[in-house]
Amino acid sequence: MLAALSSRGSSTVVFREVPLANGLRTDHPVPGLPFVDDSHIPLPDPEAIEAVGRHKGQGMWGRYDDIHDAGWHAFTTDPIRHDLGWSIRHHPEHGTSVWLMRDEDISTMHYHWSKALLYRAGGYWFDGARWYRPRQVWDPASDDHEHRPATAAVTVTAADLLDRAADADRACTIKIANFAADAHLDGQWNDHLALWARLRMQRKDSRPLDACAVNLATPELAADQMLGMPQFAERAHLAASTLRGYLARNQGDLPMPQAEIGSRAVWARAVVEDWIEARHRSTDSVMAAMGAGDPHQLPPGAAALRDRLAQSFTRQLWDRQEVRKRWALRHRTEPAVTEVAEQLAWSVASDLKHIVPTEPLSATMRHAVLDAFSTYSTLRKSAAVRAHLEGEESDADDWPILALGIPIAQMLDWMIRHYPDTAQATIGEIQFEANRRWGLPAAHTARAIRRSLELDSKLDEDILRDFLDRVLPRTR
Repeated sequence: MLAALSSRGSSTVVFREVPLANGLRTDHPVPGLPFVDDSHIPLPDPEAIEAVGRHKGQGMWGRYDDIHDAGWHAFTTDPIRHDLGWSIRHHPEHGTSVWLMRDEDISTMHYHWSKALLYRAGGYWFDGARWYRPRQVWDPASDDHEHRPATAAVTVTAADLLDRAADADRACTIKIANFAADAHLDGQWNDHLALWARLRMQRKDSRPLDACAVNLATPELAADQMLGMPQFAERAHLAASTLRGYLARNQGDLPMPQAEIGSRAVWARAVVEDWIEARHRSTDSVMAAMGAGDPHQLPPGAAALRDRLAQSFTRQLWDRQEVRKRWALRHRTEPAVTEVAEQLAWSVASDLKHIVPTEPLSATMRHAVLDAFSTYSTLRKSAAVRAHLEGEESDADDWPILALGIPIAQMLDWMIRHYPDTAQATIGEIQFEANRRWGLPAAHTARAIRRSLELDSKLDEDILRDFLDRVLPRTR
């Protein structure tokens, strides 16, 4: 069984796209799958492969992409069977994988070929040097899932599997027109592998059999390291029915099984432990942990805010006699309720500095803007160096057009709308520090701040202009 993996944020998406058959010209046969004649696909030319399906007919498609110095990958709808497609991954050193798949799966698989050279055993993957377990645990520092090597893994080649018992005369290849995706493989797979090997010998420059990867062997995939659904559920502290639902509906980021024994799915213990770790570190898990113990599962800061406001509202609505009387039916008028609502809203707005602390926000805002300006300082230095090398004079007042970036400008605008006094002080500190660090004139920073806020502020134009005129130095 095979899996293709993708990252979305910090979540692992495990796809169920799997090959249906090996192409006859593959260098790396997938165990247990038949071999289908791929002679009508223009290997090894990726542009020609793309052209087979691109704009050739309704429902057909094709594409290829180079992978820097690691070869290319391509896919195309089969020109004879439009319900099927070919997915190809080529590496100049490690050879070519040719998969026949359902046509709706080939574009998804195309993305994952850029991540690996081979996929085996429910998502174990090979990069040309090492085998790794399925990607599950997110690493924010690298903005990717951790690459966790499989323990003591070795590559099993076609030469390792072919023995005297394999008989090519007992096997056959399949034409694409006759291929049935749900048909069982006839006979022993090693016989089909032997026929594939015999046909390879008839082609020039065929990759030697001891360089044709078929599978991996690792202690992680030993029988005593496999867990069935009940054992998986027990280790994850979940009901077995929950896991079955995840598997059936492709939910919960559940990894694909590494094998099936008697039609029952089994997983490697190491893969299960990675899934449990990924689940423990997920956003949902973090939120649940932070909300533990609170009746509404609010994190501590939000719970403290709720409690403080509840006490404040109780004092206003009950402890004050002039307000308490409004609970009487004759005082329940719309103006009276509106007045009480306005008083409660004012109590929240006036408490804003306890909800969003101003000093940490000011410091964060200052560092964010200065970080944006530092990029332009680097550009200016580079331009000055180039001018010097070219024998030109650089203007000391010649700065690139500064900008804050949309998220930073939006946050500065929020501060202005909520804490105008703090915003005024923060802007002054930004201008002072930018001048001290890089000699950046105040007029330049003023223009950058004004330009960014004019584009991204939620304030009325006249109010924003009046605020900036009071806070910023005049610019030419």
